[in-house]
Amino acid sequence: MEKRLWMPQIGLSIMLLWALNDANPYGYYTLLRIVACGVMGYVAIQALSQGKEGLALLLGMAAVLYNPILPVRLARPIWSVINIATTGLVISSIAALRKPPPGQAAPPDTGGKHS
Repeated sequence: MEKRLWMPQIGLSIMLLWALNDANPYGYYTLLRIVACGVMGYVAIQALSQGKEGLALLLGMAAVLYNPILPVRLARPIWSVINIATTGLVISSIAALRKPPPGQAAPPDTGGKHS
């Protein structure tokens, strides 16, 4: 996994939590949909490449939910719950994708020394 894959996920998590603010303009939610769909789609592909099909499926479904082309229209309180749940999913994906894929050992820690 790339070293900085977690950065878009952290950014998306902040955006999702900021979406709980009632004073946001409508354009913010459009931007959120674009970013969320893109980030979760990318992370879903990364999860799939690591053999984590369940996580890839959840992230893919969330990407479809946030897609900006055919937006899902729900009431604000429902979106608030979904945004909090999605934040949990995105943050948990950081830890899940740092672990080595099944059947592959983690690289040994050499303590900064090279043989």
